Amino acid sequence: MKISYAMLALLLAFLNAIGPFSIDAYLPAFPAMQADLATDAVAMQQSLTAYMLPFSIMMLWHGAISDALGRKRVIVAGLILFSLASLVCVFAPNVHVLIIGRALQGLSAGAGVIVGRAIVRDLFDGPAAQRLMSHIAMVFAISPAIAPILGGALGEWFGWRAIFVFLSVLALAQLVMTLRFLPETLPVEKRQSLHPAHMLAGYVQILGNPAFVLMALTMSFFFAGFFLYVMSAPVFLMQHLKLGPTEFGWLFVPLVTGMISGSLLAVRLSHRLKPAAIIRVAFCISATAAILNLLANWLLPDLIITRIPQLTIHTLALNLAFPSMTLMALDMFPDRRGMAASCQGFIHTLTMAIGAGVISPLLWDTTRHLALGMAASWLLALGCYLLNRRVLRKQTI
Repeated sequence: MKISYAMLALLLAFLNAIGPFSIDAYLPAFPAMQADLATDAVAMQQSLTAYMLPFSIMMLWHGAISDALGRKRVIVAGLILFSLASLVCVFAPNVHVLIIGRALQGLSAGAGVIVGRAIVRDLFDGPAAQRLMSHIAMVFAISPAIAPILGGALGEWFGWRAIFVFLSVLALAQLVMTLRFLPETLPVEKRQSLHPAHMLAGYVQILGNPAFVLMALTMSFFFAGFFLYVMSAPVFLMQHLKLGPTEFGWLFVPLVTGMISGSLLAVRLSHRLKPAAIIRVAFCISATAAILNLLANWLLPDLIITRIPQLTIHTLALNLAFPSMTLMALDMFPDRRGMAASCQGFIHTLTMAIGAGVISPLLWDTTRHLALGMAASWLLALGCYLLNRRVLRKQTI
C-alpha cells in the first residue's frame, strides 16, 4: 500500500493530536466537573497527573513493541483502548472512576505519538525527515488551539461528559483512517525480538547513553516553558486574566500561531542550516521570549496584551527546534528507532507529569511566578543542550 506525502503528514499529525485533545479539551470544564463530582481543585489537577504518569510509563513500551510487532498493530490497539477508556470517563459517577478512566487513556494515548516518530525515520532520512517532522508539527499545532475552544463549547452546551464522548469518537475516526490509509513501514526482517533479555539490553543501551538522555531532557525543559501555562490555564486565564470558560482561545490561538510559524520556519531552514544551527537560533528566540515575559510580568498589569504575545514567541522557537532535536536523538540508535522514540517520550512525558502535578500548582498563584518558571525551564534546557554537545564531542575524540 502506497500513501502520498501529504496524506502521511496529515495522518501522523492526526494521530499526534490525541495527546493535546486529551489534556486541553477538558480544562475549561474543570469548575463544572469539580461541582458535579463533588470534589476539589486539587483532585481535578490530579486527574491530569493520572493521565500523564501512565502515559509516560507506556512511552517506554509503545515504540519497543512496534519494533517487534510492526508499527500499525500498535497504533490500532492503542486507539481501541483509548476509545473505551474515554467511555469510562463519560459514565464516571465520581472523581475516583474519572481518574481510572484518565489513567486508561494515558496507557493508550501515546501509541500514535511515539510510533509516528519511528514511521518518519522508517521512510525518510536527513532533510526530508526533518521537513516531514516540521509539516506534521505544523498540522498538529492546530489541535491545542481547537481543543480547549471545542471542549469549552461542548461543556457549555451539553455538559462536561460530552467532551469525553467526543474523545471516544475522535479515536474511532483515527482508527478508521489508520486501517484505511496507513501502510506497515517496518519490514519483518528488520524487526527486533521481544525477548526480555534482548529488550533489557536495548533499554540499558539507550537510557545509559548520556548524550541521548541530555537531548531528551533538553526537549522536555524547552517544552516545559510552554506546558507550564497550559497546565495552569484554568487559573491563569480565569483568575488572573478574568476570562470565562469559553475564552480559552485567547491563550491557545496565539500559542498555536507561534507553533505553526515555527514549523514553517523549520521547513524553510531545513535545507539551509544544519540541525545544530537551527537549535541555536531557537534558543536565542526563546531567550528573548523569556526576558520579555519577565519584564512584562514585573512592570505591567495582568492583561491579555501583556501576558500572551511573549508566549507566542516561545512556541515559535519550540516548533523551530523540535524536529531537529527529535531526529538528532533518534539517529543515535538507527536499529532501535521505536525504542529510542519510546525512551525519548518517556523522559519527556514523565517530566511533564511532574510539572502538571507538582510544579504548576506551586507557581500558578501569581503570573510572576509563572514567568519565573518559564525562565527557569529555558535555563535548564540550555544547560542540558550544552552538556549534550560536550558529551558528543568527547565521544568523537
